Amino acid sequence: MVASERGIKYIIDDGLLIKENEVIAGVSAKKAATKIETVKKALFNNPEEAREIKKAFVKYRPESILILGTSDNMIKKIRENLDLPELTETIYITDVATEEEMAEARRIRQTQGKHVIPVPTFEIKKDFSGFILDPLQIFKSKGKDASPYISEKSIIRPTFSYLGNFRISDTVFRQIIDYLAKKTSSIHRVNRVRIDKIEGGEGVRIYIEVTTVYGYNVLEELRNFKKKCKREIENQTAMNIETIDIVAKGIYIPEEER
Repeated sequence: MVASERGIKYIIDDGLLIKENEVIAGVSAKKAATKIETVKKALFNNPEEAREIKKAFVKYRPESILILGTSDNMIKKIRENLDLPELTETIYITDVATEEEMAEARRIRQTQGKHVIPVPTFEIKKDFSGFILDPLQIFKSKGKDASPYISEKSIIRPTFSYLGNFRISDTVFRQIIDYLAKKTSSIHRVNRVRIDKIEGGEGVRIYIEVTTVYGYNVLEELRNFKKKCKREIENQTAMNIETIDIVAKGIYIPEEER
C-alpha cells in the first residue's frame, strides 16, 4: 500500500527484488535453513547474490525503490551492500498500521509460523517448492473518498513449522500426467512415468514414455505436452519441476489409416 500510494514499482524484501507483482531477481531469505542464514540473505551479505540484484538495477533502471526492513540499521546495510544512494524518506510501521494490526501479525507469526511475501502465489511456487502456500487477497481503504488498495500476496508456511512435514506420492504425478494425456489428441497413451526426487527437497525430475498418434508433428507435440505437464504439476502440487524428459516409444495408427 505504501509503494502504491507513492507510485513505487520496485520493492526489496527478504532477499528479493520485486517489480509490481513479479519477482525479477534474488532468492528469498525465507528459504534459509537457519535464522542466521536468513539474516545474511536479507542483507545481501553474499557478494554473488548482491551482484544479481545490481544487474537487475542496470537492466530495469528503477526510478525509486521501497526497501522493507526491521530496523534503520538493516536498511543501511542493505543500501551499502547494493550500492544504493541515500534515503529520501523513511516510513515506520507505526505510521501505516494500527497497534491492533501489529499485535495480530505478531500473534499469527509466533503461533502459526506464517509469513507474507508481496507477490501472487503462482509467481513464487518455483522458489518455494516443498513449502505450503496460500493466496492472500488484501482489500483496504484509508477513507471514505480514498481509492481502495487491492492486492494479491502469498502466505508461506515452511514444512518445518507447526504443520509438520507433508509428502506427495509418485502416483499423484502419474495421475496428473495420465489425465493430461487423455485431454491431448496427439498422445495415445502414457507407457511409463519415473519420478526422481532431488536431494534436499528442491523438486523432482520426471521421465515419461508415450505413444503418439500418427499424423502429428511428434517433436512439436511432445514439446507442448511437456510444457502442459510442467505447468499443471507445479500449479497443483507446488513442487518445482527441475526437468521433464519425454520419449516417444511408438506411434499409434488409427484403424482407418491402416
